[in-house]
Amino acid sequence: MFSYVFFALIALTLVSYIMGRRRAVAVVGGAEDALHSRPTYHGAFVAAWVGLPSFLLVLLWLLFQGVVIEALLIASLPPEKTLGLTPAQIDLLVAEIKSIAGGNVFGQPDASVIEAAERYNRWQEIAGWAMFAAAMAVALVGLAMTRVRIAPEFRARHGVERVLNVIMIVCSTIAILTTLGIIVSLLIEALRFFDRVSPIEFFFGLNWEPQIPIREDQVTAGGAFGAIPVFTGTLLIASIAMLVAVPVGLLSAVYLTEYAKPRFRAIVKPILEILAGIPTVVYGFFAVLTVAPALRSFGELLGLDIAPNSALAAGGVMGIMIIPFVSSLSDDAINAVPRSMRDGSYGLGATKGETIMNVLLPAALPGIMGGILLAVSRAIGETMIVVMAAGLIATLTANPFEAVTTVTVQIVTMLIGDTEFDNPKTLAAFALGLVLFVVTLVLNVIALRIVQKYREKYE
Repeated sequence: MFSYVFFALIALTLVSYIMGRRRAVAVVGGAEDALHSRPTYHGAFVAAWVGLPSFLLVLLWLLFQGVVIEALLIASLPPEKTLGLTPAQIDLLVAEIKSIAGGNVFGQPDASVIEAAERYNRWQEIAGWAMFAAAMAVALVGLAMTRVRIAPEFRARHGVERVLNVIMIVCSTIAILTTLGIIVSLLIEALRFFDRVSPIEFFFGLNWEPQIPIREDQVTAGGAFGAIPVFTGTLLIASIAMLVAVPVGLLSAVYLTEYAKPRFRAIVKPILEILAGIPTVVYGFFAVLTVAPALRSFGELLGLDIAPNSALAAGGVMGIMIIPFVSSLSDDAINAVPRSMRDGSYGLGATKGETIMNVLLPAALPGIMGGILLAVSRAIGETMIVVMAAGLIATLTANPFEAVTTVTVQIVTMLIGDTEFDNPKTLAAFALGLVLFVVTLVLNVIALRIVQKYREKYE
């Protein structure tokens, strides 16, 4: 039903735009110069008040429809059917009713459950038609109210701008509230973890083995949550990635801006930026199937023992992935340096290399540093490559030939399975996520500070 309502509202919004535009032209007898606002603004004003309230109503309806129908469904069941059931058991009963309503019948359900499934389908259909009728009524009321307001002196453009301002404020508020929701959810679960595990052990412990018994008869380790090996593994892989990405990205940006011909630049720059659009799982396959075996074979020739899931393989492939972040932002920063500074350097007898080193790179430093710190944040938060190419065991080492683990790998492994969220092993993922969030936030703040401190304005 939602698809029918959606397309009906889209069609009615388009029709209302045309009607509003024609109405504006008609009230002045075709003399558009007599209107305060152009006819397109009149049409947009009518369309906005037809489409936006009705779409908002549909969204709110869909948000609360399921909750209301489930409450009515539970109330309609025989009292003995729900007597003594816990909330989790009631949820299972409702899920069974929905499954039967969808045509998935397993075993011999009770007659009351079958009747409830029929009621559920009937109420869903009634709710769908009621939503359609309510949305159409709101849209038609909006059309009638706005159409009569069209007049030569009506300030339709101001009305459209106010609607756009409200939309932008709402979108900004949603983004802010989403960020706050992420922070609050991470913080609450992390505090639950620190109630059970000492923060001193987490931040300064050297042993990470988050395997604790889930059942009484299960034999496991006692559980160790010292996250230093996880943090060092993350920094090691991110450092290797930056050692690959920064020189290649920066030098490629310098070449494309100062040495390459325009035709060559127009071809190579988009190809280089394609690296940012390749899915990270593809990079993970490339690291596992190509880079890691090649590194092992090369290490055997030199007499080196390189692990199958080495930090070098994961960091090297990650560095290839983040080259476009450094290259593209450095390219834009160097291009933003005024031509007069180049000409002045050449006029003083400096070579191209001296001009690049002593004029262009210092002037473009804010943009370059911003790109590098953005790439660092991307490297620290990368998941798929390190999940596929890095190790799972937390090893406290600085040897790039050994297997290490990262924060994102541990978050993925600890949240896989059916472990409840009151388990320290699962809650540790939220503590790691909070640390990762804080680190990336600090890096972004540092990037902004560098840009603000070293920005220079040229006329």
